[in-house]
Amino acid sequence: MAKPKKLAGKDHDPVDDRPFIEANADAKKRYGRFNLAVIGNTGVGKSSLVNAVFGREHAKVGKGLPVTKGVNYYHDDFLGVWDFEGFEIGSTDAPSESLRVNLQTIAERPADEQIAVVWYCVLHNADRLTEPDVAMIRALDAAGLPVILVLTKTDWTKNRVTGTYRAPADTELFREWLEHPVDGDGEPVHLPLRHVCVTSASGRNGKETGHGLGDLVDATIAVAPESARNAFRIAQKLNLEWKRQMAHRVVVGASVSSGAAAAIPIPVADATTLAPIQMAMMGRIAHIYGLELKDMISAATLAQLAAHIAGKALARSFVKFIPVVGSAVNGTVASALTAATGEGWMRLCERVHTGDLDASSIAETLDQFSPTVRSVVKNIFLQKASRT
Repeated sequence: MAKPKKLAGKDHDPVDDRPFIEANADAKKRYGRFNLAVIGNTGVGKSSLVNAVFGREHAKVGKGLPVTKGVNYYHDDFLGVWDFEGFEIGSTDAPSESLRVNLQTIAERPADEQIAVVWYCVLHNADRLTEPDVAMIRALDAAGLPVILVLTKTDWTKNRVTGTYRAPADTELFREWLEHPVDGDGEPVHLPLRHVCVTSASGRNGKETGHGLGDLVDATIAVAPESARNAFRIAQKLNLEWKRQMAHRVVVGASVSSGAAAAIPIPVADATTLAPIQMAMMGRIAHIYGLELKDMISAATLAQLAAHIAGKALARSFVKFIPVVGSAVNGTVASALTAATGEGWMRLCERVHTGDLDASSIAETLDQFSPTVRSVVKNIFLQKASRT
C-alpha cells in the first residue's frame, strides 16, 4: 500500500488523506455494482434509455467485454450492463435456447457481474409481441430474473389545458394487453412480466427530458433484489432524494462517532483528531453520489479540505461563538460540527453530480460549502431537541 499523503492548509496540522480513500473504497465494496440486462433489437433505443436513467450510454459505461455470441458486458464501478441482442428473423437458433446458453455463461461469471433486473425493450408502436419475444421472457423468468417490459420511443403528447403528457391510444392499448395478455380466443397467455413501463428517453426535439423514466426507476428498484437496491440508488441519476437519504445516514453515523470521540472534551489544540471521522464520512458520501475518486481528490483539494475542516483554526473560530468546556470542544459541539460539515459536503457532491459544478473547481468553491457558525448552532439545537 502506498504511504498516505500528509496534507495541510496554511496554519493547520497535517491531515492524512487515507481515511477518505479507504472509506471511499469500502463504500464501493459495500454497495457493489448494479447489473442490468437490456434486451431488444437494434434501433429500439437501448443506449438512449440507459443514458437517460444512468447518465451514460451502456457502450460507454466502461470497458466492453464480449462474453459470448449475442451478449456483451459493459461496466464501471457503479453500473454493469449486459447487452443482449434481440431475436433476429431468419436465425436458425431458437431464441429461448440461445438465451439459456447465454444465461448459463453469465451464471459462471463473478458474483459482482450477476444480473439483478432485466429491461426487455420493445418499440411502443410494435402493437404485439412475437412468439420469440414471449419465449425469451418466459426463459428469463424461469432463470429467476425479474423482467420489466419497456415500451420505448413513445411519442407523448401534452394536454394544453392540464399540462400533462400521455402516450398514444394504441400504445396504451398495447400496455393494457401486456398487463393482462390473452390470445385470439380470449384465453389468458402466460407472460411473466413484473411491470410494463411506457417511456421515451428524450422529448420530441431530442433535448427535453423524457417521459415515463420515473416509473421505470421506481419499477426497477421495486423488483431488484434487496442486496442490489443501494447499488441501483447510487448508479441511477434521476432520483436525488434516494442519494440524500443514504448520505444523510452516513452523516448521522459520523456525527455520533464524533460526539463519542469528544465525550471527554477535546482540547482545541487537538481538534484535528476529528479529521479522520470527517474525511471518512466525505469519502463515503462521494461514492453515494457516484463520483469517481479521481474527480474528487487531489493534493490541492485535500489541502483545502484540511484548511476548512480539520484544522485548529476552525475549532478556534467556533470556540468564540459556541459553548465549550473551557478551551475544549465537547461531544455536542464535535457532533454538530461534523453534521454541518457533512451537510455542506453533500451539497457540494450533489452539485458535481448534477453537473452544476465542475469537479475541477472544488478547491475554489469549498468556502461556499464549509460549515458555518450558524449551521453548527442549528445542529446543536436539533440534537438537544431530539433528546427532549
